[in-house]
This record gives sequence, structure tokens and C-alpha cells, in this order.
Amino acid sequence: MNRIFHARIAAGQYLFLLPATAITVHQLWMNHVIMAIVFMLLLVVAIERLIHTTYTLTVDHKLVLFYGRFSHPKEIPLNEIISVERASSMKIGRFAVMRYVLVKYGTKGECAVLLPVKEDLFIKTLNERLKMLT
Repeated sequence: MNRIFHARIAAGQYLFLLPATAITVHQLWMNHVIMAIVFMLLLVVAIERLIHTTYTLTVDHKLVLFYGRFSHPKEIPLNEIISVERASSMKIGRFAVMRYVLVKYGTKGECAVLLPVKEDLFIKTLNERLKMLT
């Protein structure tokens, strides 16, 4: 059975939406229609990407990273995954600015940064599927 994990929205993504919205409203207010349309399209793509990002563990042993309708899904075969670990971007004392799941895969040492809502369950499920392959 396919197992779908939804992505959480990080604080930095909210911080991107605020100025983009403010710029859009300002451009509309000042009657700069072309710039307002450009920023509206930017907001539509960004919000759609935030809402529809999912990570799917499939029955045919793949991890599918889906970043919304406007981008192509990325498929990572589970047998190419080297490691799965929880990481953080920058720590201030014992508090981390952003926590994420780092998946290393491929022969070139490629990495994927994932933000699942339930990190522990995602890591546990992915490790279980990796153990089933060996």
C-alpha cells in the first residue's frame, strides 16, 4: 500500500508569502497591472507548491517527491537511498532554526531535504521499507 506524507510549511515559507502579498497589493494600488499580474502568478505557484507537496512511499519501492502540479515529480528508488537522518539548519543554543529530514541517495551523493509533518513516522516507515529490501 502506498504511504503518503504531507509536507509542513516552514516559517521561512510564510515569510516569503508576506512580502510577495504586500508587493502584489502595492502594485495593484499603484495601478501597475503588469507587475501585479507577475506577482499574483508568483503567489499562485508558491501557494500551490506549499499546499500540494507530498512524499509518497510506493508499493514498487520508490520514494516519490511531488512538489505540486507545476513541477515534475521526482522518483528515488529505495535501493539507491544511502542514509536517512534528521538534521537542522542552524542552532541557537539548543533551539534549531529549521528541522528537516535529509535523504542521501545515488552514486553521486545527491541529497533531498524533506519537511514531512510527522518526521518520526516518516523516518520510521522509510527505514522499515529499506530493511525489507535487504
